[in-house]
Amino acid sequence: MPLDSVRPSPLVEQAAARLREQISGGHWPVGTKLPGETTLAKELGVGRSTLREALRALAGAGLVRARQGAGVFVTATEPVADWPARLRRAAVTDVYEVRMLVEVQAARLAALRRTDEDIAAMRAALDGRRAAAAEDDAAFVDADIALHAAIVAAARNPVLNDLFAEFMPALRQGLVDLLELTGLRGEEANHGDAAHAELVRAVEAKDAEGAARAAQDELQATLALLLRQA
Repeated sequence: MPLDSVRPSPLVEQAAARLREQISGGHWPVGTKLPGETTLAKELGVGRSTLREALRALAGAGLVRARQGAGVFVTATEPVADWPARLRRAAVTDVYEVRMLVEVQAARLAALRRTDEDIAAMRAALDGRRAAAAEDDAAFVDADIALHAAIVAAARNPVLNDLFAEFMPALRQGLVDLLELTGLRGEEANHGDAAHAELVRAVEAKDAEGAARAAQDELQATLALLLRQA
């Protein structure tokens, strides 16, 4: 099945879409090596630089992979869902388990790397969490997330920061629902204050293992509640 030439604009998007159609339609099965750049560019009616950008887009979607010195090969017929979309579809307990892995290590690193400015930010966030105890569950969850974000930021690792930022939208509503379903704040409006205060103290004291342990215990308690509601 020959490839039709694409119209001028936007060339990269059109070229990528045309190649994607060929792959998803089975013209190039998984494991197949794509024709060379010169051939593909000619059939699509685009320059080689445009073709390379289109192939990069397909690689980013998990459809193709370049092998050094061998060419470009089809690796899937359907694009891989992006990370935020996968998180939105995942069970809240599954996401929370991964959050624990990230935050326990973040707490450990924060204790080793925190600055005076980080401590000030954590104390302010802890005060904010306490103040939010007088507000509704959504505001309380937001304040709780802000405190955890301050601790993750103190780890000084941009990848941990990015992972935390990706997890939170997927978890936030689940945590709000948990508070509403269990009524945890009915008797204790500032639920978990002692555990969070201990976490901040351990980071401030540069107690890496104490911080990791405090984070693990606090997050594990919430996960246990989530699992009971699942």
